[in-house]
Amino acid sequence: MASCVRGEQNKITLESLLLEMVDPYTPTRWSDVKYQCLQFSSYDRASTAPGDPSWFANADGFGYERLDTVAGRVEKVLFEDYHPGVITRIWITTHTPKAVLRFYFDGSETPGWVVPAYDFTEFGLQELENNPLLLTHTSYEKGVKGGQTFFLPIPYSKSLKITLEDPYKDVPRYCQINYRRYQDDTEIESFSTEVASRASKAIVKTGQILSQQMKPKGSKVKSEMLVEKGQAISLNLPEGENAIREISFNVTGLDSAAFAQTMRELIFTAEFDGKRCIAVPLSDYAAGGLGAPEVICRQIVADGKGKVLSYWVMPYAENAVLKLTNISDVPCSVELSAITERHEFTDNTLYFHSSWKKSEALPVTDNHAFCREWNFTSIEGKGNYVGDVLTLFNHSLAWYGEGDEKIYVDGENFPSHFGTGTEDYYNSSWAPVIVFHTPFGGAPRADQESSHGYNTFFRTRLLDNIPFNESLKFDIELISWVPGCVDYATTTYWYGDLEAVATCVSDPFTDRYALPPIPYDPAKFYIGGLEFEKTAIHSKPERMMTDRQGMAGFPDGKWSGGKQLTCFGGYPGDEISFIYDDFANGKYEVTLYATKARDYGKVVYSINGNEVREFDGYDPKVVNSGPLSLGEIEIVDGKMRLDVKISGKNDLSIGYMFGLDCIEVNKLD
Repeated sequence: MASCVRGEQNKITLESLLLEMVDPYTPTRWSDVKYQCLQFSSYDRASTAPGDPSWFANADGFGYERLDTVAGRVEKVLFEDYHPGVITRIWITTHTPKAVLRFYFDGSETPGWVVPAYDFTEFGLQELENNPLLLTHTSYEKGVKGGQTFFLPIPYSKSLKITLEDPYKDVPRYCQINYRRYQDDTEIESFSTEVASRASKAIVKTGQILSQQMKPKGSKVKSEMLVEKGQAISLNLPEGENAIREISFNVTGLDSAAFAQTMRELIFTAEFDGKRCIAVPLSDYAAGGLGAPEVICRQIVADGKGKVLSYWVMPYAENAVLKLTNISDVPCSVELSAITERHEFTDNTLYFHSSWKKSEALPVTDNHAFCREWNFTSIEGKGNYVGDVLTLFNHSLAWYGEGDEKIYVDGENFPSHFGTGTEDYYNSSWAPVIVFHTPFGGAPRADQESSHGYNTFFRTRLLDNIPFNESLKFDIELISWVPGCVDYATTTYWYGDLEAVATCVSDPFTDRYALPPIPYDPAKFYIGGLEFEKTAIHSKPERMMTDRQGMAGFPDGKWSGGKQLTCFGGYPGDEISFIYDDFANGKYEVTLYATKARDYGKVVYSINGNEVREFDGYDPKVVNSGPLSLGEIEIVDGKMRLDVKISGKNDLSIGYMFGLDCIEVNKLD
């Protein structure tokens, strides 16, 4: 249970929730207005109990509660709750977003809100345009693929049901819905058109506040020194009831070769009222993780050069000591400062904690029968869980993050938070290995599109913080696209009383880690043609879906740019078309590179309406086809059209998929 802010007449409203979202003191308080944080998701319903053979089932795009028939429509129930509550976060993604979402409030048989697509950019509020309350994922292509994370609170006074009318049976619909369940006597005003209109200015203002860097005011104390190996710089803060509003670290004097390792070996500790509550490497506390890259978030800002600003509010009753210890071999100059303000410390005030854990050579697997879980963190006591960092070195050649998060609160036998994949938890989708920043976290480091090498994800929880009375356990599955191993380190941010403690932690002073060299990036291999994964699709059937697939994890072949365009969901007769319109007139030789695999079918390639070659894509391994000659053509109007039609499949093949790597079009005269 945890606290919340109420609006006028002691009622929770959309406006009061928006105020709570941007109040940095919210997670530091524990009050009598109580709620649980819970989650519905589309996780594979074959996962029924820890230890069962199906516990790591991974068809996470097809889970739902049940089917309802409403006014002759068949609707999948994605979410339902029969208590006063608030939706605090909706994460969704899919291929082919054609569908209808409906919100039924307080037992009504008529939806109070309708979204005409599996796409929250169609939610229908102009105030959400260019507003971080609605974030599109980096993989998003409108009408084609990808999704969003929706942070606008959706309150309901008695109950809420969210359904999906889906024209397709075989299209995965991934979702996570975080919500608060309040006590039954809690007064809440349900979301409606009228409420959204009334709160219009508050919605816009909240987005503006979330997008701005915090600039707290108060009393500033500062210390600076050259910190040699084994030395520490300390900062004693004003005594009495106060709260830290900003901590600033400025590390200078490091050359580029020493920067990453040294930032990992500067250990930040903090003691509040005589108890150590923080012990984390500075690079990890700063949310950038390995390499200490740039971070832009509401609670943390780092420039990637040694300057870090922390805006987590840290109350204390009597005294506080901040310290940065250098356990590296490299001396550096450090300026450490803090801004504090007077703040009443009550029985409901919680202390800020940050704990750290690392493991090396964790096995990741694509075989669910051999999967295992890793404990992300375990906390005993009372508190609010408000965020975390996952930083890693991926020794395998492809995506490591298929694993779902499973969060158990207060001794639950089944996790109240059961996710759909690592990137989904961190507010992105479709294994995007790309740097991004949002007010709610992001991906500060993503070296290679294959995910080989260094990666960091970061998430903060504002309205979706998780309160716990006795304990919180966070496990994550170690599922990947290809077998291998990873080195993980996690930093967690949480509030608790002085008796609360993280029990599964590493000692940053002794558990050191030599950063591996940056590996070769297979995406730098290019054949020299036009990349299909970067080419606009002219036309295709709606049921045929495409993806930009990283191919670094398949050791039996090399693909130009390390990726291909994979096409799936089609059947014989289905065709995808591309139009190239920047050629000079004349004769050309055309060569295409494709992919072969055990679930690939036969296709016919046509250029400008003429069939030029049939290709059998079956192979027991995943391999590149090598050069496939499509012959000589003549271009007379500057355009070339390529059609790829599914014609059937080899008797040994188990599907009709096909993959396209690149195409070379070389002028002959």
